[in-house]
Amino acid sequence: MPNKPIYLDHHATTPCDPRVVAAMQPYWGEDFGNPASASHAFGWRAEAAVENAREEIARAIGAEDPREIVFTSGATESDNLALQGVLRAHGSAGAHVITVASEHPAVLDTCRALAKQGASLTVLPVDAGGNVRVDALARAITRETLVVSVMAANGEIGTLAPLAEIAAVCAERGVILHSDAAQAVGKIPLDVGSLGLDLLSISGHKLYGPKGIGALYVRRRRRGGERIALAPLQYGGGQERGLRSGTLPAPLIVGFACALSLAVAEQPAESTRIAALRDRLLARLRDLAGGVELNGASSPRLAGNLNVAFTGASADAVIARLPDLALSTGSACSSAKPEPSHVLVALGLSPERVRSSLRIGLGRFTTAAEVDYAAERIAEEVRRQREERESGVAAASLRR
Repeated sequence: MPNKPIYLDHHATTPCDPRVVAAMQPYWGEDFGNPASASHAFGWRAEAAVENAREEIARAIGAEDPREIVFTSGATESDNLALQGVLRAHGSAGAHVITVASEHPAVLDTCRALAKQGASLTVLPVDAGGNVRVDALARAITRETLVVSVMAANGEIGTLAPLAEIAAVCAERGVILHSDAAQAVGKIPLDVGSLGLDLLSISGHKLYGPKGIGALYVRRRRRGGERIALAPLQYGGGQERGLRSGTLPAPLIVGFACALSLAVAEQPAESTRIAALRDRLLARLRDLAGGVELNGASSPRLAGNLNVAFTGASADAVIARLPDLALSTGSACSSAKPEPSHVLVALGLSPERVRSSLRIGLGRFTTAAEVDYAAERIAEEVRRQREERESGVAAASLRR
């Protein structure tokens, strides 16, 4: 057994890159000022660091103006600010919101809350690969549709959404498009300008940055020239142009910008490397265990994502017996709930297949040796469960 568990849950969170830790270090100590303190050098230096980071983040995602970046505590807050903010600004009563059955709870639960406040809600199904049909989305848009929310990459099954096609439909119909890109930014090429996205949620801890920091991209002017109106969710000092009051955490913001820039710069080579490890792991599991089914579309897919079902095994039991591996059955934000993964259910999978599914997330520091070790340990446990199950069936048959 390794000295510590092998981390294979990079969709839940990622370790902070040492380069990011080094970038943050001065702002915990010497440059500790409040960015809003405008009367002395401590505040000026902190403010300069925040604005430099804002520019860096804007460049990394293809935003035209750094003022389009609004800092938040993470993607969950960004999702809430985007969806609640739009409806508060325009009025919930009678407004129509469209989202997808496989979205993150931060989007689905927010949309359901808006429905209770008077909005009309359409939750579109996904196909067997985990994608919404663009033609179905187009048919769902009505004259009352205000906003559509479709995640860029699914953190459970790795499926990539056809955002360019969806954005074209929304632009043609004059509908605001929001995308939760927490799992996508820094992992796939993503340019908000060329895609035509209006609102985009990002989180620092998903891309080797610190926890507790994220951003909402808010396009200043849409293609027709109109502005996107957002109402804030909290009030106070008026930071972030009044959209998100509260003291800005300069160290986290600096680390977030550093992490995002590194991820975008290294993404092409890193995606190739991680995809090769993913394919190696899948091949090894099929050789050693057999009865392995891939959940979600095989392509396009996040390079580090592998969501697989093992016929005749329980995923929860596999995890319980493998303390040397950090694995999960689905989203970390849903792991405390006893219900099966809503994403796998949305794919139309059988209850047995859902119960037998593991989510494996490979990342920047995953090695080939770790992949090989994980394949052997998972396969060993799956084979053990199947043998016990067959023995139990045989014993029950003899008792008859």
